[in-house]
Parts: sequence; structure tokens; C-alpha cells
Amino acid sequence: MEFEIEARDPRSEARVGVLRTAHGAVETPAFVAVATRGTVKALSVDDLREIGVQILIGNTYHLVLRPGAELVAELGGLHRFSGWEGPWMTDSGGFQVFSLGAGMEHGVGKIASIFPDEEGVPQPRGESLVKVDEEGAWVKSIVDGSWIRFTPEEVIRWQRLLGADIVLPLDECTSPFHDRDYTARAMERTHRWAERALEAFARTKGLGPNPEQVLFGIVQGGAYEDLRRRSARYIGSLGFPGFAIGGSLGRSKEDMYRVLEWTVPELPQGKPRHLLGIGTVEDIVEAVKRGIDTFDCAAPTRMARNGTLLTSDEEGLSIHIKAAGFREDERPIEEGCDCPTCRRYSRAFLRHLFRAGELSYYRLATLHNLRFMVRLMGRIRAAIRAGAPLEIRELLGA
Repeated sequence: MEFEIEARDPRSEARVGVLRTAHGAVETPAFVAVATRGTVKALSVDDLREIGVQILIGNTYHLVLRPGAELVAELGGLHRFSGWEGPWMTDSGGFQVFSLGAGMEHGVGKIASIFPDEEGVPQPRGESLVKVDEEGAWVKSIVDGSWIRFTPEEVIRWQRLLGADIVLPLDECTSPFHDRDYTARAMERTHRWAERALEAFARTKGLGPNPEQVLFGIVQGGAYEDLRRRSARYIGSLGFPGFAIGGSLGRSKEDMYRVLEWTVPELPQGKPRHLLGIGTVEDIVEAVKRGIDTFDCAAPTRMARNGTLLTSDEEGLSIHIKAAGFREDERPIEEGCDCPTCRRYSRAFLRHLFRAGELSYYRLATLHNLRFMVRLMGRIRAAIRAGAPLEIRELLGA
């Protein structure tokens, strides 16, 4: 893998680059489309190529459950198995260790939503399906209820078999409600797991269908400045060719932005930086300003399936297509959008499809929302090259 920085923003840490992998180049900043089980829900690989998606990320936890890493390897790895011959990433399953564990116990995601009458009070969603220890984690299968052992070494072996171009080590993602002491212990454990992952990655070279894989390091430390800086320095010292920023990002967007401001300066400056699981329009623009190169997030595709469509034509940058006001609306989702959906279909027709439960709605909506993200990233790159302000309204032409 190679990463070349081609332009920098004079006002911020934003930069334009090219990330070259064994299966093609990615222009950055870039949005990584989420293909949890080896596919972006409702879309074919031809759809993805047509709307300009550059790179996909699969989920190791789900792919190991079904169809299994060994079977994927037998069938040529993710590239041949899925038909997507462009760049692939896979995560480590570390987020499932969080979401099925502390995330369920505390009722939160990476960022906690805090309301005045509930400040600091977790809202549990259920019993933990995870047991973490020094060796790794036991994670309960959502398929058959069996317990699966995740260790740094086994996670590397699975990802070698899956064959993605960029893979990630097992880490412990903490909750916004974990205190500093627990967050520090989890961070140190993540550091030890990173060392083990590097050793396992070196030992397994040649295993699986893609000998040109690279392993990124993951920075943890919660929303604590000293921990984030320490983790970034330590992970940055281990020789990883790129980095991901994970874990709890605090209790607000402002917390997340501060985490990035603490973390990015401590990482080697010439290597790519990925922000795990974050991808709203506002968050992407603000994170790009703070030096992030790539993002993955399921929100745009999940929103599409649930009826929320992205558009710069509306205040709030989205509409819910079920609204009665769109019953006779002949306009496309977004004027000037070049996606296949906007070129042919009206809001009224999409509303009809959604309300009728027609399966074609999911494809058309997902095509639009992903194309919206692709166009946004292209405009961000163009703005950085031109030295123009990175402001949402200017970027979207609204």
C-alpha cells in the first residue's frame, strides 16, 4: 500500500491524497460504503461502480458467522466471492465486542445522547453478550447463540482468509459511560492486543488469497485527552502503515471533535487516518478539517431503507419520503443530482413505493443516498485543492 498526499487546506488539517492498494486506488477524503455481510444492502456491484463508490468495508464478526472465513477463502476471498474487485477493508469485530457488550448494558453507541433529566445515567438495553479477558473476548453468536472466541491472533487469521486489502486488529471499544480507570485499562489491553496482532500478521503472510494486505493500528482512549494522546503515540510507534480512530468519542459532537484534535497530531503525519463508524454530513466535514482521510458508516444506507433521503434542497439536508406533502411532488429527491434515481423518478413515486412496501424502493433510495455521499466527498476534495472554505452549504451548493 502507498499513500500520497497531493494537496493541503491552508486553513485546517484537511488534505487530499491517493491511497493505492493491491486492488486499486482510492482518492481521499473518501467515504467507505458499509458492506457488512459482503454486500451493500439492496445494491449490486454494478450499482456501486455506477455511482462512484471506491471502497467497501465488511464486518469480520458477521462474515465469520455466515458464510465463514474458510469458505470465503476457498471461493477466492471477498473480491471474487462478492464480485467487487475494488479495494476492501474489514473491521476486527471489535465494535461487536462493544455493541453486544457495554453498548447493551449502557444503552449507548459510540457517542452518548445525554438529556438534562438523564445526565450520566445509562439506559440499559439488555444483558451483555460479551465476556472480555486478557486473551480476547467471548462473543455470543446472533445466529445460533453459541459462544465464539475472539483473540488478536484468530481475528488476524480470519481476515487473512477473507482477503481484504486493509484489515484491523482486535481492540476493546469502551462506552462513553466507562470511567477513566476502566478506559485506561481497556486502552492498555488494546495496545497489548495490537502487538500480538502485528506478530500474528507477520506469521500468517501468505495465508489467504491476498498477499498484499496491510494492517492498520487502532487508537483508543475514550474522551480523555491524556489517554488519547498516549494511545496515538504508542500505536503510532509500532510501524503500522495506517491508523483508525475508534472507541468512545464522548457524549457530544463537540467531544468527538476534541478527540480528533488530540489524536491526529500525535500520529505519523504521512500515513492515512480512518475514522471508524462516523459518517453524517456535518461530522465528515468537521473531521476532514481535523485531518481524517476516510470514513465508514452505515447511516446513509440505513436511513435510505427507513425512508430518510439526503438532499441539499431541504433545511436539515434530508426528507422523510413518507410525508404526505410528497404525495404529488414531481421533483426528484434533489435537483441536479445525477444518481439513477433522481434522473428518472419523482418524490411522489418514491413515496408510493415506500408506503406500498415495494422492494425496488430500497435499491432506488440507497442508490441516491450513497451517490449523495460520493458527490459530497468529491466536492470536499475539489474545495481542498482550490483552497476554498470547507463549509457545508458552500460544499453542497445550497
